[in-house]
Amino acid sequence: MRIRAIVVSILAIFVLPIFSSYATIQQTKGDFQDKFRQLDEALPTPNVYRNAAGEPGHQYWQQKVDYKIQAKLDETKRRIEASEQITYQNNSPDTLKYLWVQLDQNKFRDDSMSALTTTFGGIGNRGPGTKSASGSTPAQISIGALRRQQFVDDNVLGYQLNKVADSRGNDLKYTVVGTLMRVDLATPLKPGKDVEFSIDYAFNIVEEDAVSARSGYEHFPDDAREGGNDIFLLAQWFPRLAAYTDYEAWTNKEFIGRGEFTLEFGDYDVELTVPADHIVSATGSLQNPNDVLTATQRKRLKQAEEAERTVFVVTEEEALENEKAATDEQKTWRFKAKNVRDFAWASSRKFIWDARGHQQGGDEQPLVMAMSFFPKEGGDLWKKYSTESIIHTLEVYSRFSFDYPYPVAQSVNGPVGGMEYPMITFNGPRTTLQDDGTRTYSQAEKRFLIGVVIHEVGHIYFPMIVNSDERQWTWMDEGLNSFLDGVAGREWDPTIPWGVEPRDVVDYMKGSTQVPVMTQSDSVLKLGPNGYTKPAVALNILRETILGRELFDFAFKEYAQRWKYKRPTPSDFFRTMEEASGVDLDWFWRGWFYTTDHVDISLDSIYKLRLDSKDPDIDFDRERQQEADKPVSLTDIRNRQEGKQLWVERFPDLKDFYDENDRFTVTNKDRNKYQKYLSKLKDWERIALERAVKEDKNYYVLEFSNLGGLVMPIILELTFEDGTTDMLRIPAEIWRRTPKAVNKLIVTEKDKVLTGVSIDPHWETADVDTSNNHYPRRIIPSRIEAFKKEKSKAKVSRDIMHDMTTELKTDFKGDDQ
Repeated sequence: MRIRAIVVSILAIFVLPIFSSYATIQQTKGDFQDKFRQLDEALPTPNVYRNAAGEPGHQYWQQKVDYKIQAKLDETKRRIEASEQITYQNNSPDTLKYLWVQLDQNKFRDDSMSALTTTFGGIGNRGPGTKSASGSTPAQISIGALRRQQFVDDNVLGYQLNKVADSRGNDLKYTVVGTLMRVDLATPLKPGKDVEFSIDYAFNIVEEDAVSARSGYEHFPDDAREGGNDIFLLAQWFPRLAAYTDYEAWTNKEFIGRGEFTLEFGDYDVELTVPADHIVSATGSLQNPNDVLTATQRKRLKQAEEAERTVFVVTEEEALENEKAATDEQKTWRFKAKNVRDFAWASSRKFIWDARGHQQGGDEQPLVMAMSFFPKEGGDLWKKYSTESIIHTLEVYSRFSFDYPYPVAQSVNGPVGGMEYPMITFNGPRTTLQDDGTRTYSQAEKRFLIGVVIHEVGHIYFPMIVNSDERQWTWMDEGLNSFLDGVAGREWDPTIPWGVEPRDVVDYMKGSTQVPVMTQSDSVLKLGPNGYTKPAVALNILRETILGRELFDFAFKEYAQRWKYKRPTPSDFFRTMEEASGVDLDWFWRGWFYTTDHVDISLDSIYKLRLDSKDPDIDFDRERQQEADKPVSLTDIRNRQEGKQLWVERFPDLKDFYDENDRFTVTNKDRNKYQKYLSKLKDWERIALERAVKEDKNYYVLEFSNLGGLVMPIILELTFEDGTTDMLRIPAEIWRRTPKAVNKLIVTEKDKVLTGVSIDPHWETADVDTSNNHYPRRIIPSRIEAFKKEKSKAKVSRDIMHDMTTELKTDFKGDDQ
């Protein structure tokens, strides 16, 4: 049996049950909102750089910046000293008198905008916490916040600029503005020309655990080596050119900390001088393995290219031996990277190093080396899952975009919980050292590692290749990537809560801290729900509920391939998804990305309509039954219970014609009227009516209210008297004329009597209130029951691996726990 919705109006021959009050939807004067108006009025006008289809225009351009960097890591001072030579290619149609350079390390200065604008106890602060006073509760400052303050007080942070010079060594005038530097050119740079200049600089590396940064060092005081060892994660470690774009010109917005980076593609040639016993992981391909690796290490690395499982280039035993002592000698590792937007690296003598070749095929990069670098603290957790998670990510993401174009993909363990750069990612989860010397990990830590590796490696696609503006639109990389890491994650283990299901965003969407997804990164109140979860959920809904997988996957891949190595904006994404899928999605983008509306569709009423056949022999009998179905008067019931006899029962001679014939008795006059009615019908009208009377279908009117404001499809599960169910999906366009409330006519076969209806039974649409999704209404689970369900989730944080080794006790004292 197939449920179908009637489109034509046949209301003229319907009658409602006598006690129904069929609601007519009316729009109040002046309060109409067109939820389906075209989004082009809010998007930038298409031009020669970005066309109306969401593609790069025929005059699209972007700048190119090449770097040659020589850097030295001073392990004792925890300091970088470096020199860089920059070649800036002006591909824009504009003449540039100056260049803007990003000085991200200046964020850690105590006079930076980031430091001066950090609020006490404010919402959304990153790092160690503070809490304002409330009533009788005093203000609070965490030990971590005190540690951060002390570290900033005790160290000179930010860039030390020793020289800024042109290609001939002549000083260039420059002006530092917070985390930016304007370099004034001796001669204006015309379109199509390039300029070379150099910067000599140094800075003290921050302790990541102290300041909560995106890079820094981590100290291990308990290592065998006297004084311990460090892991160095270096990012935002060199002055980088700000992006110059067709939509904003110079993207010179201050780096406050939350809004990430907007960068240009270029080629890198980087020499990193580090202690000779360090292992280095970096963006790019190692150019001098004979100088920095042993013959054994080079052999293992070669074996890893064809291996089915990971191969240890540096084993745990070798890394442990390496930890015991240091050396005064140094080695220089040289890396080259082509067409990347950034460069990051890691260095430590603590690193275990494993690798496996990913044979992805194709012409661009058939072999990708997936590699992980981690200390002994990573343990079996990292040995088992890090590199495998990299390869899994490459397989899934390439299916949705393009073949991974770089020679390496790396995961490095250190103090940073999760950060991404071209070809290299920083990931934080670790094992726990137990009293018996073993290392174990909880289920939560396992899930965290797999999830963060997938997420950060996925970022190499978005935004490291599809180069969106992170500083302006967090969601364009975090949201898209969170959506895809959810796809990849569920293909790894669907029992892990990946945080991209519609139910994962309902609390945020109905809360008071929600701001539009299109809000600039630094102004978002809650970055996780806004920049990650909500856009990921939106795309998940778009794929599974609105477009379907075939249309969505084609359009998404088209977007990725159009903007590979280019810089898309939101309008390019929106337009590409519409143009490639062939579906108007303006209502969806507007509702999910430009407003704070939420989804709350209520099923208010269901009316069963009966077809008025005009035949008195049919209709009068139905009306008599309808009258009989009404509740009997309470007075009559109690009179009967008390044995009261009706007057006409006591005196039967008072009965007459009307005691035997009620008002529903059919007469020949009624039948003649019916025949006259039929005689006036046209042939097609008579045929249609006779068929409808014969089929005697069920007609139901469902009344819906849109309480949340966000228009969405109405997904219905219909339950019938015979125990069967059917699904009906009504497109969101049903709200186009009356976005606050709509009625829908549902027609079923005669033997399919409707007994219940549920909206969105599989929680596809992020409806924030499911209590009004059912008709008849359902009993709401108690708060106690819901609390118990919530508490059970905490079990994943137990370290069962270690707890299984606990000895069973049989003799407990009263104070034993």
